[in-house]
Amino acid sequence: MNVQSIQRLRDNITTVYMGNTAAVDRIIVCLLARGHALIEDVPGVGKTVLANALAKSIQCSFTRIQCTPDLLPSDITGVSIYDREEKTFQFKPGPIFHNIIVADEINRTTPRTQSALLEAMSETSISVDGSNHSLPQPFMVVATQNPYEFEGTYFLPENQLDRFLMRLNLGYPAPDDESRIIQKQPARTALTTLGPVTSADEILALQERVDQVRMDQALVDYIIVLVSATRENDDLQIGVSPRGALALAQAARATAVLHGRDYCVPEDIVSNVLPVCAHRVISKTYMHAGDTATTRRIVQQVLETVPSPA
Repeated sequence: MNVQSIQRLRDNITTVYMGNTAAVDRIIVCLLARGHALIEDVPGVGKTVLANALAKSIQCSFTRIQCTPDLLPSDITGVSIYDREEKTFQFKPGPIFHNIIVADEINRTTPRTQSALLEAMSETSISVDGSNHSLPQPFMVVATQNPYEFEGTYFLPENQLDRFLMRLNLGYPAPDDESRIIQKQPARTALTTLGPVTSADEILALQERVDQVRMDQALVDYIIVLVSATRENDDLQIGVSPRGALALAQAARATAVLHGRDYCVPEDIVSNVLPVCAHRVISKTYMHAGDTATTRRIVQQVLETVPSPA
């Protein structure tokens, strides 16, 4: 799959989602890097539209899970049902057994149900009644959530936030884009007829290509200095973990593939620091990972103080 094919994927998504184009690139990077994306913003800015547009643009199985307070873990993973004729329990797979999972308003369901996604996102497999079940490939969870100040929401635990490669904020569309949205209403028209422009096999090939992208030792050292600076920052209680450093490197490699390169440049790292690292740190002012504005500000300061390699 070449740069033109990636461009077709981007163009297909933007026929429906007419907002932040950087968010489109970043969600594609998450897919190429075998990562998961958490889209957070106020209601009505296109979080679900963006997630659904990505899923429909790939010729693979996908499903949408509407997260509610009464959703149970078994509603996601599946259950074992007793077969009277066979006199054995038969496993009935849940919606997690799809390639692309759109978990809408994930922070409206309880922590117990949120944790049902944790093993799947980390291991690409789940355990039910002592049996391990592998998930299809490629596998990606695209979750959306509203800010915590809205009623009826639950904090995502830090260990589950860490499983998301990126935490994205869409923001309000520009006036010209909002005018197009009002006139065309793409979520009601184009989204219903949106078709795939790439296959699951092409995505798997691209993911393998990401693993082969070259990263110079100077760039590896740059990542180490960046994450070390967050661990030593006086305003942070917890800095970026080694898993966060790995995530930043993988996102940089996927960004290189997005731009048609087989090697990384400093900008591949710089452009991913905020979406990859800001949700992996905890400030001393607010002792939880939900304080997005503060952690983004601190990580941005760290990024500005650490010189990038030439």
